[in-house]
Amino acid sequence: MFFRKAGISFTRYQDERRIWRLPADRWTVAVILALLIAAPFLIDRLYIISYLLPLIIWSMAAMGLNLLMGGAGQIHLGYGAVIGIGAYASVHAMRAGVPFELAMILGGVAAAAVGVIFGAAALRVKGLYLAMATLAMQYIVDFVIVQFPAISGGSQAALAVPRVSFLGIAVEGDNAPYYVALAICTVLTLFMLNVRRTSFGRALAAVREKDYAASIIGVDPFRYKLLAFWVSSFIGGMTGAVLAVCYYRTISPDQFHLDLSIQLVAMVIVGGLGSVLGVFLGVGLILFAPIVLNQLISWGADQFGLAIPIDLRAHLPLMLYGALIMGFLLIEPLGLAKIYNNIRNYFLVWPFRHARQ
Repeated sequence: MFFRKAGISFTRYQDERRIWRLPADRWTVAVILALLIAAPFLIDRLYIISYLLPLIIWSMAAMGLNLLMGGAGQIHLGYGAVIGIGAYASVHAMRAGVPFELAMILGGVAAAAVGVIFGAAALRVKGLYLAMATLAMQYIVDFVIVQFPAISGGSQAALAVPRVSFLGIAVEGDNAPYYVALAICTVLTLFMLNVRRTSFGRALAAVREKDYAASIIGVDPFRYKLLAFWVSSFIGGMTGAVLAVCYYRTISPDQFHLDLSIQLVAMVIVGGLGSVLGVFLGVGLILFAPIVLNQLISWGADQFGLAIPIDLRAHLPLMLYGALIMGFLLIEPLGLAKIYNNIRNYFLVWPFRHARQ
């Protein structure tokens, strides 16, 4: 077995503090990254545009939300509005002649500013009340975007994204947007993997477990919760800019409604709170499970000659999809990341079942 911990000893603190300490982990990450880079040359463009690109972009959004929910333990039901603020702010900046790199940062700052304003008010409450406060943010932002033509683009409620370039490369066609999103997602993933190893990440963990206990040891819960809202909203705003430029190309208010916020919360919970790997697993399940189930139902109906009514065929995949999510949460409430970790730990000690990590 190449995936083995035995025989690996660390003689330096730098080796012990690596993100991926086992050679097998490093090789796995390198192979996956190489496959993602080579994907446009290996598979059809339809799969890139329809599957890989949405997976990358929504993983970026889910990572930002996971920092708040899994890192600081704060619920947020208005993250779709945060992404919308970043998308509209960046598009307006690009239409004014601002380069995409700077417009992306401006979108993140605009989303962070609004997120902090609502976060400061919302953090005076906890639990269900905090969820309702962030839900109010979603509805307020939706209303403002729709009712102000200067923001939404007028009566047509659609705002076209101008042609832009990223680091001198025109973001056009099929491959360029994919590689731009992949590069930004890679940087964001490395950031998220390193957050937990910083004083900021450790303070968030203390606040997440017990905020009053964190205050006893010198961690200001309100300050770090507010910082978590700021960083999370900044990531969401940047994701909105990438979403507008690399995927939608034309943005409208209906793309950032409450259903998007609920879907992102489901991605984070199903994947595993606080897990970067769980983000990708959760996004993959939420995005692709309905498609796979729909194909399986259609294939089964045709294969066995079952006369399934059209209405039932349309709603059955959604019913199975919901049951699948409930099944995952019942089997392992900590999400898909914990299931993966259990399998990984099994192979680390196989065939010695009595060994424990």
